Amino acid sequence: MTKTYQRPDLTIDQRLAVKTAAANLRAEFAQTFGVETIERFLHSSYDEFAGRATVTNYLPLLAERFARQRLRALAKVQGLSTDERPTVLFLCTHNAGRSQMALGLFTYLAGEQAIAWSGGTEPGNTINPAAVAAMAEIGIDISTEFPKPWTDEIVQAADVVITMGCGDACPIVPGHRYQEWVLDDPNGLDLAATRPIRDEIARRVLALLDEIGATALHTITTH
Repeated sequence: MTKTYQRPDLTIDQRLAVKTAAANLRAEFAQTFGVETIERFLHSSYDEFAGRATVTNYLPLLAERFARQRLRALAKVQGLSTDERPTVLFLCTHNAGRSQMALGLFTYLAGEQAIAWSGGTEPGNTINPAAVAAMAEIGIDISTEFPKPWTDEIVQAADVVITMGCGDACPIVPGHRYQEWVLDDPNGLDLAATRPIRDEIARRVLALLDEIGATALHTITTH
């Protein structure tokens, strides 16, 4: 029997949404993890976003998406996953601009050949609108993404960790492959100033795909 998630600030609709999210995750991971582990990851993910969310309607959905990512990472770390695709983690400070553009580009270009995640050492509240607009110009929609932290299991599950300006705050796991991409931070910049950053990220993502043995499935037209 599962426990009801107790938070005094949850509305009835949010409680129902969290209950549905838990059911979805249990259906996906029942053969891998126990109910307590699944719900612990969901509830801790919810708490992570609830502390800084400006719009609470989507909290259960965000928590479910992040918990799913974390559980897949944990399965890989514990040798419980049969997915052998290379995994890349993009990290920056706020997970609102550079790492989100890199995630969007990598996912678009790699397709199902590899897995990509992103995170921030100090996650912001929303995605940088200039980054969203710059990516939309090249046909990639990152508007539904959300700033999120890195967690131990996500870092440990990554085969390649790309850091972008988070310095000493970036996590270091011995034996993992790291790259530091020196890029301007688009925070506070307009669309015109963000385009060159996007284009440089695209160039580096293409090179990264080649390094991990993946083929770019699309052609990127930059400005």
